[in-house]
Amino acid sequence: MARPKTLAAIVSLLAALSIAAADDPLAKARQLYNQRQYEAAIQAAEQVRQTPALADSADLIAARAYLERFRGTAASDDLMNARDRLRRVNPERFTPHERTEYVVGLGETLYFDNAYGAAAIIFESILRSGDLLAGPAREHVVDWWATALDHDTRPRPEIDRQQIYQRMRERLEDELAQHPSSGAAAYWLAAAARAQGDVQAAWDAAMAGWVRAGLAIDHGAQLRGDLDRLMTSAIVPERAKALAQPPENVRGEWERFKASWSK
Repeated sequence: MARPKTLAAIVSLLAALSIAAADDPLAKARQLYNQRQYEAAIQAAEQVRQTPALADSADLIAARAYLERFRGTAASDDLMNARDRLRRVNPERFTPHERTEYVVGLGETLYFDNAYGAAAIIFESILRSGDLLAGPAREHVVDWWATALDHDTRPRPEIDRQQIYQRMRERLEDELAQHPSSGAAAYWLAAAARAQGDVQAAWDAAMAGWVRAGLAIDHGAQLRGDLDRLMTSAIVPERAKALAQPPENVRGEWERFKASWSK
C-alpha cells in the first residue's frame, strides 16, 4: 500500500520542480543542463545573467554546459568559453553547493588543459571537503581525480611512481571504507595496484570489486565491465607471466570466478 503513495509523492515533487523551473529562469537553466540540453542551457544562462544578482550563478551553469559540450566535441571554443565564465565569476556569492560545482569546474578545466597534476589536487580537495558531494556526483569526482593522477604519474621516475600510486591506493581504500558503493574507487584500486606492479594485489582488488559491485547504483554493470576489460587486457597476462603459467589458464580462473558470482 505504501508504493502508490510513494509514487504519488514523486510525481508531485517532479511537478513542483517543473513549475518552479517555469517560474524561475535560473532553475530552468539548471533543468536544461541536467537534461543534457547544453546549448539550450547556455542560451538560458546568457539570458539569466542580464539580472546582476543572478549573473554569477548563470555563468556557472554556462561554464558547466560548455565543459560537458567540450567532452563530446573537443572544440577549443567550448573550453575557452568555459574558462572565461569561470574566470569572471565571484565565488563569494555562491551557495555552498554552487561553490563545490565551481571547484569541480576548475578541476575539469585544468584536466582538459592537460594540467593533470593541478587537476588532481583540485579534485582531491573536493573529496576531502566533507559531505557536500554525494552519489553520482562524488563518483564522477573520484574518477576525475584518479584519472588525472594516473596521467600525471605515468611519465615520472619509477621511485616517484611507486610513492604516488601507493598514496593513491591508500586514498582509495579510505574512500571505499566511507563509501562502499563507489565503483570508481573499486576500479581504480585495482588499476593503481597494477600500475604499481603489484599484480597479486591488483588481482585481489579486481575480485573484491566484482563481488561488491552490486552495491553500486547500476548494480555493478559499469564496474564489472570495466574490471573485466582491465583483467583480460592487463592483469591476467601479467599474472600469468609472474606465475609462469599459460595465459589461458589464468583467464580460465578469472572466468570461473565470474561465473561463481553471476546471478
